[in-house]
Amino acid sequence: MIFKDLGLIDPILKALSAEGYTHPTPIQQQSIPILLQGKDLLGCAQTGTGKTAAFAIPILQHLHKKSNGNNGPRKIRALIVTPTRELAIQINDSFSAYGKFTGIKNTVIFGGVKQAGQTRSLQRGVDVLIATPGRLLDLMDQGFITLKHIEYFVLDEADRMLDMGFIHDIRKIIDKLPTKRQSLFFSATMPPDIVNLSRKILGNPQKVMVQPEQTTAEKVEQSVYFVGKKDKVKLLVHLLKTDAAGSVLIFSRTKHGANKIVRMLSKAHIEAEAIHSNKSQAARQKALGNFKNGRTNVLVATDIAARGIDVDDLSHVINYDLPNIPETYVHRIGRTGRAGASGIALSFCDTEEKPYLKDIQKLINQQIHVVAEHPFPDDGITEVTNNGVKTQNSRQRPNSEKPTNNSGNNNRNKRRKYYSRKRRPS
Repeated sequence: MIFKDLGLIDPILKALSAEGYTHPTPIQQQSIPILLQGKDLLGCAQTGTGKTAAFAIPILQHLHKKSNGNNGPRKIRALIVTPTRELAIQINDSFSAYGKFTGIKNTVIFGGVKQAGQTRSLQRGVDVLIATPGRLLDLMDQGFITLKHIEYFVLDEADRMLDMGFIHDIRKIIDKLPTKRQSLFFSATMPPDIVNLSRKILGNPQKVMVQPEQTTAEKVEQSVYFVGKKDKVKLLVHLLKTDAAGSVLIFSRTKHGANKIVRMLSKAHIEAEAIHSNKSQAARQKALGNFKNGRTNVLVATDIAARGIDVDDLSHVINYDLPNIPETYVHRIGRTGRAGASGIALSFCDTEEKPYLKDIQKLINQQIHVVAEHPFPDDGITEVTNNGVKTQNSRQRPNSEKPTNNSGNNNRNKRRKYYSRKRRPS
């Protein structure tokens, strides 16, 4: 199937062609016809599946058809609410790209920056507004925004909204929306709280599900390194210096950890930047811009800050810290191998993270390949399976065995063997 088969108008087909898109992803193929019929939609899909286009394209087509011959002032008729600034900016860029030949105007608002530029854009008139919850409510209270003309409402990354504590803000926004509207609800996971929230937003929705394990298993080459916590930085430096990686996105569990990784890489003469919520908006956008245009090849991010990072041809994702929520692993590695492309995901696992790896492998229904030969192995761990942890004790000598003078030479010979081993191109 190609996009033309979905009944899209020529201005949108022209824009998609200009972006190099010809074939819809599964979620686009399933969602676009439903949304063009004006039905509500409940979508369960992870990042990297093409879901932004799945809702942006139908909204643009509806607005374009209704705008013909309408010369009055523009009113906000479509609202997309999303949890982070980076994701809001990314969605806004997508609307600009897909709608470039439709005459539809869109803008984005988010906190962390002065509001003057955003309010000027609103006063000039827009059809589509992409917003984070806090700034949206703030500008509504100030009288810059009214939601009484909204015809299309999208709540994106709903599970992350709840994780970040936005549930009360979302309820306030929903209360201000017209009853008659088309509503779209997207979430990577569907725990009970998310299902309950969707019932308050949607009428009788059509459901579209893209299973994360399918995307994970088929599109991304995954490997895990068992390594002690204190040796993670050494292994990271080793991989970055020996692997022919292009652009690398590294995930840290904490903001402090992200900063520390950048400092340690700098000591090893590897240029990297960090992006997390403690950084100013200007610093985050600069770091993201440097990463996208290739001035920086290594970006270290926390999970929340990484929502919205969309980089073409991202070669590697490295899980410096394994996430304690298995679905987060799927979100992370979805940054590479986006929309059907291939990618590489490497994970570091220390002793405390073994239960996390077990949960991840259970979710994706596969054993992740273990890279056993590397300079900084975690003694004794060879494999984590759904049945437990396999260990080896070959390094432990019996009490009666005395060390020989050749032990150091043996270790050095193992290192030489490893370094001389021909590496597969990435």
